[in-house]
Amino acid sequence: MPSSIDKISLLSKVATPTVEKTEAGNTDFSKILKESLEEVNDMQVKGDRAMADIATGEVKDLHQAAIAINKAETSMKMMLEIRNKALSAYKEIARTQI
Repeated sequence: MPSSIDKISLLSKVATPTVEKTEAGNTDFSKILKESLEEVNDMQVKGDRAMADIATGEVKDLHQAAIAINKAETSMKMMLEIRNKALSAYKEIARTQI
């Protein structure tokens, strides 16, 4: 099982996608969001594949399969927390009277 330092480095990799800057030097939020979702999806696919390999007995390295599953779980939890925070911020803005 990965240590807390390994989990933090994994979270930092998920939370900081590599995004090119636009001509004006600003990053495009939709591009960042799309790339982050694609990274989470890739981790989920790898985790699902690892679970299927374990179930069918085709797994070659159990340790690597467990790591892939753990990465998928952690990235999904982080994405859900980000979504929850974004929804909470949106609701707070919607309640603000102008």
